[in-house]
Amino acid sequence: MSELWRWPATELAAAIRDGAISSREAVTDCLARIHSVNPALNALVEVHEAQALAAADAADAAVARGEVLAPLHGVPVTVKVNVDQAGCATTNGVVAFKDLIATEDSPVVANLRRAGAVILGRTNTPAFSFRWFTDNALHGRTLNPWSKAHTPGGSSGGASAAVAAGMGPIGHGNDLAGSVRFPAYCTGVCGLRPSFGRIPAYSTTATEERALSGQLMSVQGPLARTIADVRLALLAMSAGDARDPWWVPAPLQGPAAARPIRVAMSVNCHGTPADPAVVAAVRRAGAWLADAGFVVEEIEPPSMAQAAELWDILVHGEARYFMQGAIERLGDPDIRRAFGYMIARTPVLDAEGHMRALARRTTLLRQWQLFLEQYPLVLCPVSGEPPFPWGWDVESETTMARVVRAQESMFGVPLLGLPAVSVPTEPVDGLPMGVQIIGRRFREDMVLDAAQVIEARCPPATPIDPRF
Repeated sequence: MSELWRWPATELAAAIRDGAISSREAVTDCLARIHSVNPALNALVEVHEAQALAAADAADAAVARGEVLAPLHGVPVTVKVNVDQAGCATTNGVVAFKDLIATEDSPVVANLRRAGAVILGRTNTPAFSFRWFTDNALHGRTLNPWSKAHTPGGSSGGASAAVAAGMGPIGHGNDLAGSVRFPAYCTGVCGLRPSFGRIPAYSTTATEERALSGQLMSVQGPLARTIADVRLALLAMSAGDARDPWWVPAPLQGPAAARPIRVAMSVNCHGTPADPAVVAAVRRAGAWLADAGFVVEEIEPPSMAQAAELWDILVHGEARYFMQGAIERLGDPDIRRAFGYMIARTPVLDAEGHMRALARRTTLLRQWQLFLEQYPLVLCPVSGEPPFPWGWDVESETTMARVVRAQESMFGVPLLGLPAVSVPTEPVDGLPMGVQIIGRRFREDMVLDAAQVIEARCPPATPIDPRF
């Protein structure tokens, strides 16, 4: 059996379960693909070949014994280098953390293992996982397999490049400001930011708790080439863990929605239309949903610009106290420069101002929940521009302002704790393009149903060979 690295996780899992292929065959094929394309892309910064093959053999032995098999039994996956994996350094792309070895798995890694997944290795991230460009002084730059001149996204750029190039069908990522959705968009794959509380998280190597904004807005999530694989990965990742007090035992499948399902479509970024290619992609996806029986109306959801502004005040405002010192001491020149440009735009509030900003978040949540009662889904840009050329966040304050402006619709979603998926549409001028679908809390099922309609009209263009 050849080119198993091209297979989606759903097909690999079924074939391993039925005995049509072995986990060792699947893992060996993905490892061969990694050896072939990773030197050019630098998506995986650690390849755990011996451990992966041993885990694959154990998976095959379990099949032979007739054991009850978990959903991802024997399926190869990758894990981002900013979460704890026992025996590995949680580097977060920082030289000073190269020897920060985890003694136990984070909840999401533990869940992947319990679901039967075989971990192939660790994927790259920017320093402190705080850029939309995956590059750092410890591990180097990850290239986009579509174009080495354009970012693969960040901070889960290693995961997105690995999935897009066929190094593994599922990549783990996390998302505070679009770090799953934007890399998926940049590399032509699917990326799900689940609802806040859906997938448990905890860092065993952290010396203190995260800022409150990070606790309330950062989530773990999957990247994959198909929506079916995203569903499978979500099932595997979402089991509860007592180490995360924010985890919610919500069902993965909600009640049937009233038909027809209404979709609010927005093509705007900061109140004006996004880049023409982005606008065209959103309108085309809206037409496909309408063809499938959805009622699509061009209407603006509650102020996305205000939500993005509040995200900035809370996240960057708290980062001044929780991250700036470490970035200045330990960060590489690019993260120091990018972080400086980011927080220079953020107003400095006193304690009362910050508390009032946090209180305003409830107002926006209420407005959105009422809006989603009428329009259960929102179709909008992932980013207001096509994938960025390399280095825009460090080139100048002007280019950083352009980056931040384009990401408006990604900031609002974390602030609100809602699920959202990035799903590809047709490439434009040789680069990936896609759209974002936002839904009600804990209704990932509805978001993914709509994404699957789009996928049916625009089948995946990945995996691809590096195009340089």
